[in-house]
Formats: sequence, C-alpha cells, structure tokens
Amino acid sequence: MQKSKARRRLALKTSALGLAGTLALFVGSFVGLTSPAQAEAVEVTAAPSMTVTFNCTDGPFGGNPVTATISGPESVAPGGSVELKWVFSAKPKAGREVTAGTMTIEGDVNVATIATPSVTSQKTGVPVPALTKDQEFTAVPELVGTFTAPTTAGQLTVTPVPVATGGSLFFTLSTSDETECTYAPPTGTQPSMVIQVKQGGGTGTGGDAVVAYKCVTSTNTDSKDTSLNVTMTMPTGAEANKEQSISWSATYASGAAQLTVPAGGFTNAKFIASASVSGAGVSGTSVTGENTFNTTTAGATISSFPTVTLKVKPTTTGTVTMKAGDLYFGTSATQYQYKCTVQTTPAPKSYTFTVTSASTSPSPSPSPSATTTNPKPTRTVTATVTQTPVGAGNGKVTKTPKGAAETGGGGDMGPDGRMFVLTGSLIVLAAAAGGLVLRRRTLSRG
Repeated sequence: MQKSKARRRLALKTSALGLAGTLALFVGSFVGLTSPAQAEAVEVTAAPSMTVTFNCTDGPFGGNPVTATISGPESVAPGGSVELKWVFSAKPKAGREVTAGTMTIEGDVNVATIATPSVTSQKTGVPVPALTKDQEFTAVPELVGTFTAPTTAGQLTVTPVPVATGGSLFFTLSTSDETECTYAPPTGTQPSMVIQVKQGGGTGTGGDAVVAYKCVTSTNTDSKDTSLNVTMTMPTGAEANKEQSISWSATYASGAAQLTVPAGGFTNAKFIASASVSGAGVSGTSVTGENTFNTTTAGATISSFPTVTLKVKPTTTGTVTMKAGDLYFGTSATQYQYKCTVQTTPAPKSYTFTVTSASTSPSPSPSPSATTTNPKPTRTVTATVTQTPVGAGNGKVTKTPKGAAETGGGGDMGPDGRMFVLTGSLIVLAAAAGGLVLRRRTLSRG
C-alpha cells in the first residue's frame, strides 16, 4: 500500500513537471527567436573626426593633458563653409584656485589644400565660476570654427600640426593666467580626418536672394527694418537617413539700414538663424542653427552676422526645399532679446538639394548562387550536454555553412534558448512516464 502511494505521488509530481517542461519549451523557443545574436545590424555612418591629445603648461589647465575630439561634415560643396567642432575632456591644474570671471578658448589646426592652411577656432566670454582648491570645472564648452572650402572638387585633410606660434590650444583667464597646450604626437599613425569637396548638389531657384526683415525686442519695442543677402549652401551627395549640414550666411543688402543692439544691451546672447524646410521625409517644418555673438553693448552697430550651420535629416529619397526664416539674438528661439521676422515680400529664394537612397551595405546573408555547390565546412562550436557521441552514433557529421558560426555567441555567451528547449524536452518525457504510471494504476483498479 505504501509503495503504491509513493508511486502515485511520483506520478503526480512528474505530471506537474510536464507543465513546467512545456513552459520551458515556450521560453526556450522565445529566447531562441529573439536572441540578440540574430538581431539585424544597423549601419551607422559617423561624421569624420579625430581625437587629439595636448600637453599643457601653466595656467588653469597646466600640468594635465587635454583631449579634444575634432569633427567636421562628411562633405561640403566647392566654396562652401566648413564647420569644425571641438569637444574637450580636461581637468584644471591640481592645487590651484580660480577667481570668477570669463575665459577665452582658442584652438588651431592645419587644413591641406586651402589658401590659408592654419584655421583658428575661438570662443570668448566663456563664464568661469569661482573654484576652490582642487575643485574641477563642471564642463569645458564646445569650440566651433569655420573656414571656406576650395572652389574645386577634391578632399580636405585636417591635421593637428601646431601652427607657427608653437601652440595649438589656449585657455586664457587673463593676460597673466593662460594655459598654452602643444600637440603631443603619438607613436604610429597620426590622427587626421578627411572632408570631401563634391561638385554638384543643390541650388537656389525662384524668389529673391534679398530677404526683408522687421526686427523688434522681446517687449515689442525698438522696431527696425533691414534687408539681408542670405545664402544657403546646399549639401552634395545627400543620402536618406543621413544628417546633412547647410551653411547659412548673410550680409547687408545694398543700401539697407544696419541694426543696432537695443537698449539694455545683450546678455549671453547667441545669434540664431532659422529656415523653413520640407520634402524627403524631413521631420518638422523648420530648423535652426546658432553661433556665438560678441556685439553686446546697447547702441552698438551690428555690422556683420556669424555663419550658422543648419542640420537636416531626410528620411526618404526626393527633394528637400529650404527658405530663409526668422533671426534671433538670445539664448534660444523662444528666449530672445531681439527678433527679426522674415517678410513675405519679396518672396525669399527657395534652395533645394536632391536626396538619393542610402549606400548599399553588404547583405547579412549570402545571395543564392546559380550553381549548386556544397557549402565549405567551418569550425562549429557546440555545447556537449550528454555522453552521446557526435552524430548520435549514426556516422553522420553536421556541417555548418560558412558564416554560421559567427551568428551567435555559442558557449561563450552562457545558457541560451537551446538549453531551455533541451531541459524542457527532458521534463516533458518524464511527465509522460508519470502519466503512463497513473493510467496503469487506474486500469488495475478498474
């Protein structure tokens, strides 16, 4: 009697395990289907860039290396404006204190095949808080500089070779408190980056290059009218799902009144230009770009406007159309101290560029071949879970097509869906055996 009860309990347990085994089979199948190793790779094209290390002496960053990542656009039209952006990683000199004030940052690089190869990027009036001994700067702001590309197609090679003054990077708190940094060439390959100068690209069509503006302060005072010759340099070789850079520049039109800084002056103001945009799946109806602006004193004449880079990302093939938009002097397009609204007469010129499909990348799986050949065997990594000989003793050998061994982590990645499937199958078999015992017991009782 006790032996019969024990068998019945064992059968009930194995039946319950059958449910667990089924669940394990489901989980294993799900894990196998959603394995990260089989996720489709996404091609990402990065803008050209180089990482450069400088050795710094004296001043706020003296005694510490400073690392700068310098990046530029993938391509530019002949004669177009090229923007170089510096992003820093730096620590101040150990054991020093800093008095609150402003800092000037200046970086220099050489660019091959342009008339003036030394290109300077500078940012003035960078706020610096008071820092106690060994306290670090919270952030070193980005540095942006521009230069004009050659008028013929080719390529620009940007290198960190020091300029004639001997320094390539400066952090200046005052005339007597300056950090001079020199390029520290690494052993082996020297860092550099290449920017393509491509013929063709977009053009301006219809409308007028002269754009009329009406400018007022944020409180709607100090109204002034002016006209600007606005030029937008369209990108070349634009492809879907790749961000494009458009250079915006402007000068006063002939006979136009020059603007002045309104009463109260500008505080931490930037110059922000906008443009309407449509076509080729571009998100939104307008884009903005910004640059530093140094004319801040009330009544001072705004004699020139900085060059601004607008970023546009088309998502489909087609034509992108852009027109000059409003201008702002302030911290953003919503927090401004002075705004110049574009007028509809004369109608601003439409600028366009063509977007083609993205460059084809290698297919994740080989294309079918016209001829039938046996796939070349490759080394296959498997996890042994039983003592069964390879091929289950039937003399068969599994061959994996070329590349299959690279689609997953295998044993290096730990248990995956196959382990769940194997475990679940064993448990289901055990449950089946338990069911047979129960059925036999019931029949014997009947």
